[in-house]
Amino acid sequence: MENSSPFPHLDVLYVIGKDGSKELRPRIVFLMAFACAISVANLYWVQPLLDTIAHDFGASTTTAGLSVTFTQFGYVLGLVFIVPLGDLLERKRLIISISILTTIALIVAAVSPTIHFFLGALMLVGLASVVVQILVPFAATLAGDHERGKVVGQVMGGLLLGILFARTLSGFIADLAGWRAVFGSAAVLMLIVTLVLAKSLPRYKHNLSLSYHRLLLSVLDLIRKERSLRIRSIYGGLVFANFGVFWTSITFLLAGPPFHYSDALIGLFGLVGAAGALSATIAGRLTDRGFASTTTIIFVLLNLISFLLMLPGSNAVVFIIVGDVLLDAGVQGTHITNQSIIYRLSPEARSRITTAYMTAYFIGGTIGSALSAALYPSYGWTGVCFLGIVFSVLAVGLWVYEKFIL
Repeated sequence: MENSSPFPHLDVLYVIGKDGSKELRPRIVFLMAFACAISVANLYWVQPLLDTIAHDFGASTTTAGLSVTFTQFGYVLGLVFIVPLGDLLERKRLIISISILTTIALIVAAVSPTIHFFLGALMLVGLASVVVQILVPFAATLAGDHERGKVVGQVMGGLLLGILFARTLSGFIADLAGWRAVFGSAAVLMLIVTLVLAKSLPRYKHNLSLSYHRLLLSVLDLIRKERSLRIRSIYGGLVFANFGVFWTSITFLLAGPPFHYSDALIGLFGLVGAAGALSATIAGRLTDRGFASTTTIIFVLLNLISFLLMLPGSNAVVFIIVGDVLLDAGVQGTHITNQSIIYRLSPEARSRITTAYMTAYFIGGTIGSALSAALYPSYGWTGVCFLGIVFSVLAVGLWVYEKFIL
């Protein structure tokens, strides 16, 4: 079995497994998973707070709902213009610099005087939060060939837990100290993460001689050459569109009649999807064993089933709970399967591969959240669920096309 590593001289990073292969130390995997959890949480603090923020700024639900869209749009900008630098610059220094920028952006969000200023701050938060997409391919680079899917799954499992706990913690902090305290607390957490990463990460830089302009253009070359990257990017965009569809409107549904839930209680719904963390690890292991096509259709179908189950959710919260579990499992399982495949394509271009894939991923999320915010005032929860069904059917159709036509 091949067991290559770009850091053969840094024994502090590795242990010898039972089969004699070199494996990444669990504490390094945990550190990167923890850093991803805290960093990605910055994209989701706002989701349980949309109704509260709308009232505080005197804004409409549609305008407040754009908080999610602006954050994701900023993230797309960061994916396009910042993440490719992971293949060009020394990664540790790049990660620390972006983490500092994230901390500053969170402070700006916490002190925003108007809704429009707040939306701009959130776009900056999204832009800077792409540090996650430099950490994940860095973990894939650190891992040996035989354990890459497992390590990516574990790091992404930590990332998912960060998403889930961000919503829950956000709701509780907002109930205790107001929504501004949420972003202030996030800035403190991000500063702590920055200090830990500065102390623990190894230095690493590819031997790549490209200008920044050529670096960005090479992303387009990768998309053109790698059919698997194109297909997996479409899968990612469609399933994350569902994620945006659900989380943009669920806050307004649960805050209004007949539920009238508080920010803290709405935030608890983030924990309902904890099954997604398990699906992330399972998906990575199964992909390592050659079952990528099977895991793809299973997790894509979970997306479809979740929205079908949630159709009557406006009157019975149990349908929302079950649907949320299935949706998070489906989205994260598809995502890990995608990443496990694309990170095998070109080891020297993993940051640019991440840019191509995650740009499509978050464009899908941005479209999903924007359409959800636009549909909810007129068509309610039923319209939102039908939107999720449409995206899910398109993903199933892509699998059929890939499996039986290509």
